[in-house]
Amino acid sequence: MKLRGQSPQSHYALAIDLGTGGPKVGLVSLAGRTAWREHLPVRTSRGPDGAVEQDAQEWWELIAGAVRRGLSGGAVDPAHVVAVAVTGQWASRVAVDEHGIPVAPCVMWTDTRGRAHSRALIGGRVAGFNARRALTWVRRSGGVPSPAGADPISHLLYLERDCPDVARAARWFLEPVDYLTMRFTGRAAASPASMLSAWLTDNRRVDGPPEYDATLVKLVGIDTTKLPPLQPTGSVIGTIRADVAANLGLPADIRVVTGVPDLHAATVGSGAVKRHAPHLAISTSGWISCPLDRKKTDARHSMATVPGLGDGRYLLVNSIDSAGICLEWAGTALFHRPPAYEDLAALAASAGPGSGGVMFSPWPTGTRSPVEDRGARAGWHNLSLGTTRADLVRAVLEGVACHVAWLHDAVERFVGECLEPIRIVGGGARSDLWCQITADVLERRVERVADPTDAVLRGVALLAGIGLDAIAPQDVSELVEVDRVFEPDPATRDVYRRLRAELPRLHRAQRGLSTRLQH
Repeated sequence: MKLRGQSPQSHYALAIDLGTGGPKVGLVSLAGRTAWREHLPVRTSRGPDGAVEQDAQEWWELIAGAVRRGLSGGAVDPAHVVAVAVTGQWASRVAVDEHGIPVAPCVMWTDTRGRAHSRALIGGRVAGFNARRALTWVRRSGGVPSPAGADPISHLLYLERDCPDVARAARWFLEPVDYLTMRFTGRAAASPASMLSAWLTDNRRVDGPPEYDATLVKLVGIDTTKLPPLQPTGSVIGTIRADVAANLGLPADIRVVTGVPDLHAATVGSGAVKRHAPHLAISTSGWISCPLDRKKTDARHSMATVPGLGDGRYLLVNSIDSAGICLEWAGTALFHRPPAYEDLAALAASAGPGSGGVMFSPWPTGTRSPVEDRGARAGWHNLSLGTTRADLVRAVLEGVACHVAWLHDAVERFVGECLEPIRIVGGGARSDLWCQITADVLERRVERVADPTDAVLRGVALLAGIGLDAIAPQDVSELVEVDRVFEPDPATRDVYRRLRAELPRLHRAQRGLSTRLQH
């Protein structure tokens, strides 16, 4: 769809980033300029046997309220809003009826209640996997369901087999981003990108019509009629429902594009869209990714390539389960009234490199990459009577950076070349200190994009601009600005080389302890 000769700067997307901590809603131009945004926290419910849930209806109500406030504030003329684009968390599952209304809470990506089903499906003696079945999955999709249970296949099997009332009421089982696009359009739809973590598509080619792989679907034994129909990543699903447009104060002809994971939106929002161009996200969770030309899997380090931006390429996928959330948790644990982010960063800056010998293991919810260990746990190590709060907070920043470096080493081996510079995005990138520590620990140049907290919103708006033919894919790199470059400081090299070498050893040493204390 051409925009009648108008520039992408004058047209806007209603951009939604459904993070684990709650939705971020923004009005962002198709050229990537944020005119307005609002973040709305949500509550995560945790229960016995690995239950982790959120209220998907609450997401929708919060988003609707934010949209009305944003439009009434006058930041953007509603007539100039031409698209709805959704990104956010993935590997969660929302059961909805034929109208897209949730019939149960969303089973979140860290929920492990379906682990018995996934173990029966894929578990075995080779590193916890059935080698024959795992090879079938890897050859076709590039990845494999996890015996640990924290993935979409486990969630689907749990809902189908352990929740009969939910299974009877559900017409569709949707990813969160696809749930939201259905609320806007009334149409169930997904893409190879939004369904990437289900490992149910044949990813040996990513330039043909998207479809589920019959062999993999048969192995799982699920009802395929409840899987949303696939269409190309970044394509237009349809127009917004008339009642939704009227309720929110939006034009009735707005196009809604396919939802994408935050991985894809961050890739675009970082500007790192060229072959082997890396970006690092330090958000609630984190990852290191880059576009690649071919399908590849490294099961040992929990990495694979997945369908990319609809451009015939793949994206590297891996996961640091806990990144920015570690600093938030530390602030709550250490202070009666948790300080603001900026105050925590300032306190950390008052401690020296190495945090007085204190080391932090950044695994409050376990770890996925470069090793999968759902039982790993966080902690401060090597404390003394001289340890200060500043040491403890700085150790959190350094611990996350050391885990990033552990993953980065595996990523460079996976790609086969040095990855530098690295674009950094996410809430953690707001801190100059954290960016500098990351550069020092990685010994790589780090480039922070402007407004790193809005990178995912910016990215999904740019994807909408591409889908509506307002901008060309090759324009993205020029549209994303860098606000500061962080060079590694040679003076910190020795202390950080010691720390980064110790983190994998610490993981191995406490693995048995964590398992014993949790059972």
